[in-house]
Amino acid sequence: MTEQRQDREAGGARERGGLRERKKTRTRERLLRTALELFAARGYESTTVDEIAARAEVSTRTFFRYFATKEHVALATQELIERWFLQALRARPAGEPPVLALRRAVLESWGELPEVAGLSVPVDLHLRTCRLVARTPALLAARLRRASESEEEMARVIAAREGVDPERDLRPRVVVAAFGGVMRLTEHRWGAGQDGSVEALRALAVQHLDHLTPALVREWGQEGADADGVRGAGTEPGDRTGLVPRQSATADPATGARPAGEEGAVRS
Repeated sequence: MTEQRQDREAGGARERGGLRERKKTRTRERLLRTALELFAARGYESTTVDEIAARAEVSTRTFFRYFATKEHVALATQELIERWFLQALRARPAGEPPVLALRRAVLESWGELPEVAGLSVPVDLHLRTCRLVARTPALLAARLRRASESEEEMARVIAAREGVDPERDLRPRVVVAAFGGVMRLTEHRWGAGQDGSVEALRALAVQHLDHLTPALVREWGQEGADADGVRGAGTEPGDRTGLVPRQSATADPATGARPAGEEGAVRS
């Protein structure tokens, strides 16, 4: 009898614990959805935390149990998508080159955006919030700060995939910087456009990513020449970008660093 009573008590404790967690999840989702709806209707700057809490029928103190700031709640679903993207990147096949792995991971994660964002808020509300972020200076600045942290994690993932040390080898961060710039351009143009759908966002991403490598390695015509009409004579043979300096025989193959006093010939 004692064992049966202990089992019932343990089961009851688990059920109560599970009920508390479900209640906390519902409260967080209600706060998140309410905040994003108010931001979309009134604007970010014009909405207060007190108004969000009142509309969600909780206290302001309860709001701060779930979100540290108004900025935090505004960017919450975007942070969820970024975590999903990093998970997709880690899962890419080991043999894929870094840029291809990044491209396929971002398109995969955006393709699943309705399901991922829909775990917390309707996808159309998430998309409206993304466009709001792009048009709100305070949120855009916060988004860029957080993007730099995300890109550092992306660089570590790429370095681990390629078996290099990101503190000595510049390539992971260089690749991620180029990729991140393209993604920010994509999001900016999507946010400024008329079509706010997931399909439009994904199509713009494909279009911009398709131009990344050609813009760096193919002839642009007269625009691709130096100001004096001569392509950089100090660049590596076979390079058509004017960006790759001629390597010294003593240069570090990972970083391209030369001995002191040996100047690079790359034009700015």
